[in-house]
Amino acid sequence: MRRLFMPLLLVLAVSLLAGCASDVRNQALIKTLNAYANTLRWGDFQTALQFLDPQVLKDHPPSALDMARYQQLRVSDYNDDQGPVPSGENEVHQVVVINLINQHTQSERSVIDRQTWRYDPEKKHWWLMSGLPVITGG
Repeated sequence: MRRLFMPLLLVLAVSLLAGCASDVRNQALIKTLNAYANTLRWGDFQTALQFLDPQVLKDHPPSALDMARYQQLRVSDYNDDQGPVPSGENEVHQVVVINLINQHTQSERSVIDRQTWRYDPEKKHWWLMSGLPVITGG
């Protein structure tokens, strides 16, 4: 009986730890997505850079012109009602509609931001892989 009980106990313990790890990952995702949404709602694109994966930021840093364009905008709405959709154990996708007002012309337009987030289990941190919202073009 004891031989059967010990492996069962080990499986149960591993399952609980895996569940806890998943819960930590999910709580970190909720916290990160809310913080990022609030950062963009305030129009703080400079702070939003801190959510980018460090390697993505190193490989594709926004130009001074890009950052100046972000400064011309005010976010009037950030709609993430669809929520994140898992696309792997440590990755989610989210589609967000962002309404932007050009402070110079007072014209408003919407952009669709297709976000990809990756979880770093070592650092227990979610990183934005897709970059800041694309605000140029049609």
